[in-house]
Amino acid sequence: MGQKINPLGFRLGTTQNHHSFWFAQPKNYSEGLQEDKKIRNCIKNYIQKNRKKGSNRKIESDSSSEVITHIEIQKEIDTIHVIIHIGFPNLLKQKGAIEELEKDLQKEVNSVNQRFNIAIEKVKEPYRQPNILAEYIAFQLKNRVSFRKAMKKALELTKKTDIKGVKIKIAGRLAGKEIARAECIKKGRLPLQTIRAKIDYCCYPIRTIYGVLGVKIWIFVEEE
Repeated sequence: MGQKINPLGFRLGTTQNHHSFWFAQPKNYSEGLQEDKKIRNCIKNYIQKNRKKGSNRKIESDSSSEVITHIEIQKEIDTIHVIIHIGFPNLLKQKGAIEELEKDLQKEVNSVNQRFNIAIEKVKEPYRQPNILAEYIAFQLKNRVSFRKAMKKALELTKKTDIKGVKIKIAGRLAGKEIARAECIKKGRLPLQTIRAKIDYCCYPIRTIYGVLGVKIWIFVEEE
């Protein structure tokens, strides 16, 4: 019987840090978690809604579109600091985008006493992030590219980075087959049971005409 654990939660406190920084009384803790979820969903929905407006771009630009790697939330008494780590922040750098996003967050959270302070940080090596690679694979599959070719192209994008290993697994009705199966491709080392090994991980669903495919990506960044 397999016993599996999320690689990020397994390393929390050692090589993986929390993405939310705030304190609350035990009775208010659940409300704080729900508020964080609303903030993250609102930001992702805003990115997705505005990306559809420019969906007539070329494949090269769409495959490296605005993908959020993670969102940090820091709460103070009267201010909520939101740091968005994004691979290609072209959309959020447009004039008035931050102000519009702050208004959407204010409506979503519905907090009169707190204001939002949004900061954008560009990821130095975008193709070192599993979320961006998963989005790249998703875009290729939606454009009828073979799943094996999409996985190999994603591996090629990681050659320019200084990672030590990567593993890509895709499961579902691959190529429209009636029986679902899983395919995996791996390059380099991937010590999943070593806690001091910093490993980034993501699980990404892809909706296709044949059904939902699941993509999992592990990236071995470094070892402390």
